[in-house]
Amino acid sequence: MAAENFTVEPIAWVVGGRSEPTDDYWGASRAVIRIDENRFTPASAKGLEEFSHLEIVFRFHLTDPTDLNLGARRPRDNPEWPEVGIFGHRNMRRINWLGVSRCRLVKVDGLDLHVEELDAVDGTPVLDIKPWFSEFGPRGDVRQPSWSTQMLGLYFADPGAAQAEQPPK
Repeated sequence: MAAENFTVEPIAWVVGGRSEPTDDYWGASRAVIRIDENRFTPASAKGLEEFSHLEIVFRFHLTDPTDLNLGARRPRDNPEWPEVGIFGHRNMRRINWLGVSRCRLVKVDGLDLHVEELDAVDGTPVLDIKPWFSEFGPRGDVRQPSWSTQMLGLYFADPGAAQAEQPPK
């Protein structure tokens, strides 16, 4: 097959929330997905308030283009975890720099979608917004390696709850 190039334009941007991508503690993250008012009207978001979750396709705009690894590497560079190929990761070191996140929709305010647990940072270009249908979730048994469960144990944890669990010094 011949390579195909195509152009994708953002339809929205992440406003607020976290300013830097980090590995964990996205659970308390709140942000707004602001839909481009020059191309869309509030009618484009009509009916979204009926959904609890959205699936967001975005571009990892802060990725260092020299930090791509198209082969295999250890997740989070942890020597205790096995080498995994690029398609066995969900990180930002990807050739097309695309991310997908499922987040909780808190409210719709015109072209502003207030969300929680979106693991994208302030200024992230949003390429698509889709309502989450439970019928599109996994069918059948789900399996994954133990390292991924260990790695993601705190991914959606609330950083305040994690600090509260720390003993006083």
